[in-house]
Formats: sequence, C-alpha cells, structure tokens
Amino acid sequence: MEIKHRENAHKGSFYVEENNKLLAELSYSFAGADKLVLDQTTISAKSKVLNIGNRLVEAAVNYSKSKNIRIVPLCPFAKDLIEKTPEFREVLINKGL
Repeated sequence: MEIKHRENAHKGSFYVEENNKLLAELSYSFAGADKLVLDQTTISAKSKVLNIGNRLVEAAVNYSKSKNIRIVPLCPFAKDLIEKTPEFREVLINKGL
C-alpha cells in the first residue's frame, strides 16, 4: 500500500486509501516554520494488521528530516513509536511547543 501525502499552508496528512476509501491517516499541523505537530493517527482494522500506522509515522519522520524540522508528537501512538525507535528520536522535541 502506497503512503500518500497532502498538505496545505498549515496542515497536512500522510494517508493510505484503497478504492477511494481512507484506510489510515496521520494528520499534522505546523507550529511555526520549524515544528511539525503530529495530531492524530486513525487506522482501520485492516491497516492495523498490516502495520500501516508504523509506515505513516516513518513517512512523517522522513518528511521532517528532509525539511530539517522537528516533531512534536501529540498523538500517543506516534509519540510511543518515535521514542522507541532510535533512528526516529533525532527529530523529536520533548519540550512541546
């Protein structure tokens, strides 16, 4: 399943859809020019089995690295995965906004 990305000036998401139906989504918003706030992960039962949530968080981390910005993970799922994955931790902000 392909991870897609959509973004406007202040918000965006990484998502997976199949037959025009949203299966999983990690939404975010920007806090200034250097912070990406991961708001919420929504995952269908089918996507949970496929570990799509992990792939969405990885996409957000890779995006953050490519833009040289830090992540503030308000979403508990994303926060837990980033904290447990050593190669993801470098983008993490622990002090909030």
